[in-house]
Amino acid sequence: MQRREFLKSGMLAGGAAVLGSTAAQAADGKEQKPFNLKYAPHFGMFKNAAGNDPIDQLKFAADQGFTAWEDNGMKKKPKELQQKIADTMEKLNMEMGVFVAHGSIGKLTFTRKDKAVWDEVLKDIKDSVEVAKRVNAKWMTVVPGNLDEGPRSRLAEGYQTANVIELLRRCAEIFEPHGMVMVLEPLNWYANHGGVFLQGSPQAYALCKAVDSPACKILFDVYHQQITEGNLIVNIDQCWDEIGYFQSGDNPGRKEPGTGEINYLNVFKHIHSKGFEGIVGMEHGNSKPGKEGDMAVIEAYREVDQF
Repeated sequence: MQRREFLKSGMLAGGAAVLGSTAAQAADGKEQKPFNLKYAPHFGMFKNAAGNDPIDQLKFAADQGFTAWEDNGMKKKPKELQQKIADTMEKLNMEMGVFVAHGSIGKLTFTRKDKAVWDEVLKDIKDSVEVAKRVNAKWMTVVPGNLDEGPRSRLAEGYQTANVIELLRRCAEIFEPHGMVMVLEPLNWYANHGGVFLQGSPQAYALCKAVDSPACKILFDVYHQQITEGNLIVNIDQCWDEIGYFQSGDNPGRKEPGTGEINYLNVFKHIHSKGFEGIVGMEHGNSKPGKEGDMAVIEAYREVDQF
């Protein structure tokens, strides 16, 4: 039995009946109340229910009660579309979440000193500032590339960490004057991103403390950290003062809450109780195809938002 079905049949049985009518009303196009947390869908998540047009998808999400949005690929969109997205979100009173400012997965970028490579990273960061201004974004994802594991050229890990800190400080200097924040995302080695330098929340916490800038925080992706380290609520508490952003996705499968093993009701209740007012990016797929799958995602978030 999936967790979603368990919640329906167990302690949330009473709320499930309400949720059923909520989903039906949403399908009829009626506005829903906002969620307790700022869950942020992404383009394509509701394309079956809302259509392929990105503006229609934003409007649909707002009608379902979502107050935030994220788009990893925002930088690749035409400037005209970026502006249209920003204007629409402003009218809908929606907040922009992360896009990827720099993500060099599979490459040696931060860990090894290479002027040409570092210059490209810093150019990427400067370009991201302009995009962020256009789309009213504060948070941008930065992934500091891979660990240098070459048999002949490998640096000791301490030196690699020092290099990462140095380049992150230079990135932070670019973001700071604009009040923007790069969020460092630890990624798991076991299912998705073997070889990346940044893997765990304690490591991300240490980096943020070393960089010592309001422009450098943690993106705590619950899916990745469940795989890498588990002990989610304890680790969230341990690095709370450096967390700027969350992302969600159940494990295994990386689909909506209720399809795997993570107790998202308790995780979301916990971060809400701690006063988190930021964004929770819905960085996962839909477990079911078609419009039914789109609506199942919305229902799943209604279920785990009952606190």
